[in-house]
Amino acid sequence: MDTFVIMALMATLGTWFVTALGAANVVFFTSTNQKTLNCMLGFASGVMIAASFWSLLQPAIERAEETSSIPAYLVATIGFLTGALFIWLSDKVISFTRKKVDNTKGKNNESFNRIIMLILSITLHNIPEGLAVGVAFGALQEGGYTPENLMGAISVAVGIGLQNFPEGAAVSIPLRREGYSRRKSFFYGQASGMVEPFAGVIGALLVVHVEAVLPYALSFAAGAMILVVVHELIPECQKNKEAQPYFATMGIILGFAVMMLLDVMLG
Repeated sequence: MDTFVIMALMATLGTWFVTALGAANVVFFTSTNQKTLNCMLGFASGVMIAASFWSLLQPAIERAEETSSIPAYLVATIGFLTGALFIWLSDKVISFTRKKVDNTKGKNNESFNRIIMLILSITLHNIPEGLAVGVAFGALQEGGYTPENLMGAISVAVGIGLQNFPEGAAVSIPLRREGYSRRKSFFYGQASGMVEPFAGVIGALLVVHVEAVLPYALSFAAGAMILVVVHELIPECQKNKEAQPYFATMGIILGFAVMMLLDVMLG
């Protein structure tokens, strides 16, 4: 196995571990944790928005200008829209499946369906995140290994890891509220991140062995991440907006600033 594929595997195992750390919050869960969770989700949103541009879209455009016969802006646009479309269609499939279960088993299974949807949604969102990390490390071989490029790939993994912490909690805490034991809540919460190492290896292999796919893969991951942020994370972190109007918003701004500094200073 290529060195950079192994690095991608190690990095995504790390992001999975952070998901497990987030899920472990269920052991200490109290009603006051929602404020912290909102801030963490906001911070993660800002990190993902910044990473989508500086770590994914900008490198995609630069790589397309060097290797693609298609205009770079068109390559980035196609990849970006495809990534967003992938998440949108996946959510539609999950919603359709849920309606089928509702019609078959009735409303008594509403709580169970909600739990399944929560786990599937977070797991689905982790696929492009794992791809993003894998693509970032796989690009090191095709783009030339330098300490600066390595730090850029690491910054993507760190950003995804930061985002995974509240996601792990976002699965385990609602499960605990539904009456599941702390052990089961933690297990399902950490399991939502298990897809990332697999997706990371796939992303790295694609980039290492198919150079032409790199710009599309980078922009694909960016589109998927932006849709997740706009449609899921930002609305979720703003649920307590009336009581704390700018608490989560400041988390978004801070997360964006931190990730921007990491990418610009180390890129």
